[in-house]
Amino acid sequence: MNKSVILGTAGHIDHGKSALVKALTGTDPDRLKEEKERGITIDIGFASLYYPSDDLTVGIIDVPGHERLIRNMLAGAGGIDIVLMVIAADEGIMPQSREHLAICELLKIKAGAIVITKADLVDSDWIELITDEAKEFIKGTFLENADIIPVSAKTGFNLETLKEKIRALALNVKPKLIDGLFRMPIDRVFTLKGFGTVVTGTALSGTISLESPVEILPTGISSKVRGLQTHGRSVEKAYAGQRTGINLQGIDRDELKRGDVVVSPQRFTPTKIIDAKLDLLPSSPIVKSKSLVHFYTGTSESIARIIIYDREEIMPGESCFCQYRLQLPVVTLSGDRYIIRRFSPLETIGGGQILDSHPTKRKRNTALNDLIIFDKGTLAQKIETKVNRAKYDGYRISEVEGLISGSISEIKNAINQLTMQGIIIKNQDNLFHKDSLSSFKEALITMLGNFHKLNPLKSGLPKEELKSAFKQEGSRSNAIFSLIPQISEVILDKDIIRLRDFNISSSDSLEDIKAKILKTLNDESFQPSLKNELASKLSISEQDTADILKLLTKSGLLVRINDSMYISKQQFDRMIELLKQFFSKKQQMTVAEFRDILNTTRKYALPLLEYLDSNKITLRVGEIRKFMLK
Repeated sequence: MNKSVILGTAGHIDHGKSALVKALTGTDPDRLKEEKERGITIDIGFASLYYPSDDLTVGIIDVPGHERLIRNMLAGAGGIDIVLMVIAADEGIMPQSREHLAICELLKIKAGAIVITKADLVDSDWIELITDEAKEFIKGTFLENADIIPVSAKTGFNLETLKEKIRALALNVKPKLIDGLFRMPIDRVFTLKGFGTVVTGTALSGTISLESPVEILPTGISSKVRGLQTHGRSVEKAYAGQRTGINLQGIDRDELKRGDVVVSPQRFTPTKIIDAKLDLLPSSPIVKSKSLVHFYTGTSESIARIIIYDREEIMPGESCFCQYRLQLPVVTLSGDRYIIRRFSPLETIGGGQILDSHPTKRKRNTALNDLIIFDKGTLAQKIETKVNRAKYDGYRISEVEGLISGSISEIKNAINQLTMQGIIIKNQDNLFHKDSLSSFKEALITMLGNFHKLNPLKSGLPKEELKSAFKQEGSRSNAIFSLIPQISEVILDKDIIRLRDFNISSSDSLEDIKAKILKTLNDESFQPSLKNELASKLSISEQDTADILKLLTKSGLLVRINDSMYISKQQFDRMIELLKQFFSKKQQMTVAEFRDILNTTRKYALPLLEYLDSNKITLRVGEIRKFMLK
């Protein structure tokens, strides 16, 4: 498979970045009319270098250098693997050189080279001076040991040397996650005549094929891949690490924008709250908790309020854990990088790693052990911590895959490891921490014990009541209830839950009441006392009466006609026999005839007929009934 690497240019405005890219590739990255007229890059541009002997494609992202266009630069920087820091020989280090280098540092770009452009405009002594300045400039950064190469896009001086250096750097780049969920932040949206809407970006993870279903977040639009291009070539499949153009089916251009993300369907959830590690630049001002900042991740941008954990402010050059509360939703995973800039004036002040893209509620001064694990822990430790913090809600395996940046196989292996160790309890696709199951078991046993004490005549607690009780405790889902069969102390009988050692009271007084209810209803034949009347006659509460009626019905001694009326099974069987005798002589029956058959009144005849109709013993046709039993 062709290896694809993304190279980005960085540096001050008018330092020759676009001219360098054109000289290297033959492609002019300045695609906008205004860019060509003004001679500066306004938006990100794209080109590519191909090394056939290595089957290596280097996609080149040319970013604007003007300080007012840093937001455009950031939109292109998220997927960069290596960087060419461009410094013009006739000007040297300039403000955007410093800001671009800081951004590359914060994004943890690991390799690159320094390119001194416009070498044809100065003499060798001046080149040597600029080289020394560049060495001082990159001291202590990821580029400290990088090659410094003077070039001229105009004369071609050292271009082949630079190409070879790019090749060497690219071959050492660690491949992006092909075995992951597909995710591509959109940096361009346009329309091609005859094709429709096309979006481009750098695929951060996964693969995508023609006809694949996709989702565009945070808008939630569903679509299908109608066409695919990588580095200017039509393909059937695109991989992580490639510059990718996707022709989307059935979507209008106006529905999409830079900052949206094309993803595998139903695996990612947009978020407006993020826990993160922040590294503040030494040049930054003091940042106070609750300040507003501009937040950038992927190709998206949002204003955010920063909440600093465990302190009121952070000093220049310091690091801390914090939370961002964004005005606009973004799609991001644990492990992604981000940048922040001052609210005003706009300047880059810091950035770092996203630790938890969907954090549970925490207080500012709470223990931050879990964030330390998200920052430094293993994949298994991160998954354990995430599932543990979800408590009774747990997580589906598919949700975990859409929360933590990692390959699908690595995530599944980590989950299997945690399951084998008994740390995670897996039930189908649901994951729960052992501590959550233990807590749930304890709460459930206590709740059922209290229920049985207050309701000794009830066979158990209805499952729906139990769910409501746990939702009041803050649980947002019912997933934990799938683990009830694993709790040996509890029995789930259809929709009723009880303790295994619980038995309905069988005292003499209860048996006596049951016998009295049976005798009363049997003696009353087809004019039975209603539930409240029985309670009054026997001097017991309506709740106890209702419970005993349910017990007798469950044991088959009574038949429930409706919530208020019960008749004995003996009388019910007699009613069926009377109906059989009647219908052996006639084809149909009126209400009055039914009333007379049972020697009752209309008050009782109507609910009895409704029961017979609903149980398909009789069939109502207009005002008459037909017998359905053979």
